[in-house]
Amino acid sequence: MSLLKAALFRLGIVTFEWKQSAKKELKKLDKQIIPRILQAVENLANNPYSSGSKKLIGSDSIYRIRVGDYRIVYNIKSSVLIIEIIKVGHRREIYRKK
Repeated sequence: MSLLKAALFRLGIVTFEWKQSAKKELKKLDKQIIPRILQAVENLANNPYSSGSKKLIGSDSIYRIRVGDYRIVYNIKSSVLIIEIIKVGHRREIYRKK
C-alpha cells in the first residue's frame, strides 16, 4: 500500500459498502452485539489491517476480524479506498458455504 493510501486510511477517508446479505445477517443478530459490530466496522476506517485482522486463505484482499463470538468478513479495495463488508455472523456459521 502506498504511503498516501495508508495516510488516507488513518485519516478515516474511506468508504464502506455493505453487501445486502451482510445487512440482513446483521439485522438478525442479537440487539446487544450489533453496536459492538458497528463500532468494529467504524474502527476499520483507521486501520483495516489492524493486528486483530486475519487474512483469509485463498484470497488476496479478504480479511476477518473478531467481535466476541462473531466475525466480520470484509474485502479491502485499496485502489479506491473502499472496505466492503461481505458477511457478519457467529463464528460457527460464518465460514459455511450456502
